[in-house]
Amino acid sequence: MYKGFCITLLLTGFLLIPSINYAQEPDPEIRAEESAEVSLEDYTDEFQENFFEALKQKGIENYDRAINLFLECKRLDADNRVIDHELAKVYLKDKQFPLAEDYAIIALNADPENLWYLKTLVDIVQVQSGSFNSVLANIPYENPKLKENLALIYYRSGNYEAARNVLKEVRKSPFSEDLSLKVNDSLAKQEAERKTVSFSTTSNSEQEGSMMSYKMRIEGLFATDSTVFLLQVSEEALEAYPAQPYFYYANGYALNQKGKYREAIVILEAGLDYMLGDISLENKFYTALSDAYKAMNNSVKANMYLRKIKPGF
Repeated sequence: MYKGFCITLLLTGFLLIPSINYAQEPDPEIRAEESAEVSLEDYTDEFQENFFEALKQKGIENYDRAINLFLECKRLDADNRVIDHELAKVYLKDKQFPLAEDYAIIALNADPENLWYLKTLVDIVQVQSGSFNSVLANIPYENPKLKENLALIYYRSGNYEAARNVLKEVRKSPFSEDLSLKVNDSLAKQEAERKTVSFSTTSNSEQEGSMMSYKMRIEGLFATDSTVFLLQVSEEALEAYPAQPYFYYANGYALNQKGKYREAIVILEAGLDYMLGDISLENKFYTALSDAYKAMNNSVKANMYLRKIKPGF
């Protein structure tokens, strides 16, 4: 049915083309999926039908069905690293983390310099709150390009300390020197913001309980991604000013970051009752609510809030 056609797909791995050396660029965009033109003419009709149907089932969040179809593809082509990577991604979505990790490692060992395969493995380890050191013995970590990719992934995700530590192990090159400059600059900005937050929380005791003081503190905590303190300060702000929607948003956002999605939904939906024409803040509420419902596998509610977001604000 599909044989002989060349079709553009949205997927991370590539079936018949070599992996692209993305790490040569100092600061490429890391996306969850990359568009690639994939030729399937050398694959059987059965493989193609299973593969396309698996992608479809994954897209509509029918993960069990997608897994079975990808496993059938693997039966037909046991050494296909793209299928291993797709299995890693769908097991991750299905929260079967040990299996996700196993298949991600298999894919990465087959193609150690593939940025996307490594990114998936990093995501799997992080969602389990683990250290990437736990998988180093199972991957070709001595590969120089893999280390460059890992530093780049950490940098793009805002984990600057981890990026700097990996870069210490990387050979000197225009890429590593450029990325080191970016990492050090980001760390310096982060430290300056942290000092600003510290100053704003201690310098003026008379304004400590004021609404504006709370807002300034919360904005500083957003800037430094300090989830624990953001949760604490936003709770204090809500107690003092229970009719201020911004404090509901900050508290709901922090709860989302802590994985407390049900609590986040309660707070965020309550905060919407106090919204009065601030479309930008309202969009943030809808985004946070969509994220929370998506994390709870409620795609209907997640999409409902996404549709409420007004463009241009």
